[in-house]
Amino acid sequence: MWHRSTLTLSPRRQGFHLITDDITDQLPALASVRLGLLHLQLLHTSASLTLNENADPDVRHDMALYAERLAPQGIEGMHHTLEGPDDMPAHVLASLFGTQLTLAVESGRLATGTWQGIWLGEHRQHGGPRRILATLNGDDA
Repeated sequence: MWHRSTLTLSPRRQGFHLITDDITDQLPALASVRLGLLHLQLLHTSASLTLNENADPDVRHDMALYAERLAPQGIEGMHHTLEGPDDMPAHVLASLFGTQLTLAVESGRLATGTWQGIWLGEHRQHGGPRRILATLNGDDA
């Protein structure tokens, strides 16, 4: 079976946000997959997707701190500045963290590790709603 849908995430502040439940709540077809894959493609160039710690919010805080130091605003000589000082650093972070994930599905659930969750990296100060193209492929339960 194949299923594709566009998921919408509400606007979030700059930082890293656990969105696993946002994804699974918008994918009722997930429950019918015995064995398969879920591919998530973020349809934006200034945010990212990653799989990381799902229990301790301090990890998301520290990752945001690291990202801010990795791609700071206001680097002298930057050419792409028309969309604001946070835009070019956001593009850099989206490329480094990535905008796609492929996850295993087993028995109607994401087959992630105990402490793994899907994160949205919002790299703009005011990024707005974000869309994710979700493609689910697998054997029906």
